[in-house]
Amino acid sequence: MATDDFFRARLDQMIDLRHPLAVLAKRMPWAQIEAALAPALARKDRSGNLAEGLDLFGPTLQPVGAGVSAAGRPRLPIRLMVALLYLKHAYNESDESVVERWGQDVYFQFFSGQEYFEPRPPCDATQIGRFRGAIGEAGVEELLKATIDTAVATKAVRPSEFERVIVDTTVQEKAVAFPTDSRLLEVARYQVVKAAKAAGIELKQTLAREGKQLRRRAGGYAHAKQFKRLRRVLKRQRTVLGIVLREVRRKLAEIATRSPMMLARLNTVIERAQRIRTQQPKDKNKLYAMHAPEVECIGKGKARQPYEFGVKASIAVTHRSGLVVGARTFPGNPYDGHILSAQLEQTNILLEDVGRTPKHVVVDLGFRGVDDDNPGVEIIHRGRFKSLTNHQRRWLRRRQAVEPAIGHLKADHRMDRCWLAGPTGDALHAVLCAAGFNLRWLLRAIARGLLKQISWAYYLWRMACVHAVWAMLTSPAERNGSITANP
Repeated sequence: MATDDFFRARLDQMIDLRHPLAVLAKRMPWAQIEAALAPALARKDRSGNLAEGLDLFGPTLQPVGAGVSAAGRPRLPIRLMVALLYLKHAYNESDESVVERWGQDVYFQFFSGQEYFEPRPPCDATQIGRFRGAIGEAGVEELLKATIDTAVATKAVRPSEFERVIVDTTVQEKAVAFPTDSRLLEVARYQVVKAAKAAGIELKQTLAREGKQLRRRAGGYAHAKQFKRLRRVLKRQRTVLGIVLREVRRKLAEIATRSPMMLARLNTVIERAQRIRTQQPKDKNKLYAMHAPEVECIGKGKARQPYEFGVKASIAVTHRSGLVVGARTFPGNPYDGHILSAQLEQTNILLEDVGRTPKHVVVDLGFRGVDDDNPGVEIIHRGRFKSLTNHQRRWLRRRQAVEPAIGHLKADHRMDRCWLAGPTGDALHAVLCAAGFNLRWLLRAIARGLLKQISWAYYLWRMACVHAVWAMLTSPAERNGSITANP
């Protein structure tokens, strides 16, 4: 408990404590979250190095730098960093915008555990990314689990609702441009030249001017549907990229002794550029981005968007209230039914404190034929409609309730584009988007509860007013019912 400041007012004296975000700040299990994340953020014990030293018996070897170091800046409070991750995905903010908004919004600061208003950002935006990487996938799952536990603790959802869930898959798109062959070839040439110059290799020709011209011509031919001319341009682009690659390979020996790290980075760029140069339009394992080799082309059968470039993500929500109880990514674009067991495993872990596990799973036809992989769980889909009971058919009619949840995850909670690097970034992003969705779900539940309380208080006030007016307009005898009619 902080001491009172004579010159500043406390946040709880400046805000409306009935605001949903202020109410939720007192309901979240912050102590549980900090205890779960603290081991991942603790300073590591180092083995140290041996150094020569002198003592009474001559030169000796002594360990230097061993143990837990106390050097460096202290970490920011765990609650502050967790609150920033929650608020970022709940209100669709970026790392930069959420720290800027935090310095202006008193409710954001109260939710983060501040006691006095701070008119400045809480940290640099890059520290959010470091914290996110430090806690890992297990850490962000703890954040999602905390929202589920809070929903149960506040009685916004009944524990029995977790026994019936809806599972569906979607595509979490990566932040990459549309991967046309012409663009990929030009980007590969540019990246090879850039990496070679950074490594200190002098190239005779970079072919930058011709590369830009070929890229412009390819766009014009594709727009005019002149595909023969487009194929000739693509062939020349492959030739240009090959010229640059061969010259860089010939000069790799010049930097072999300078910087092994720089050599390894250059080899990675060369390998990806060669892969782009030799891949064919119908290859299965195509490279769609130089900076994100994990991106996959996934077709979901949409007329508006036949192909999406990213990773497959699975979402599980409760059947009745629509609370997200699971979110995972699955690289490799597996069959939907084969990922159901992994998704239910995550859901069971998140619900371990609730004491309930899913017994009925409502899915679409993409999850057929996996009953043996999920013992103890009843899988309901319209492929077995004739054998379903009336209750199960009624449950099946609500399967589409997961679609608006996925739409809100993408439109309001940043799942439409993932800007985090690598497969790990995809996994962290999906879970954090689900945590942001649940946070807004809790805020709406709290607002509904407050509205009911206000309506009930208003009803009691009106009844009291009616009784007061009736008491003023009538005599005591009339109120007691003892008045009699005159003969």
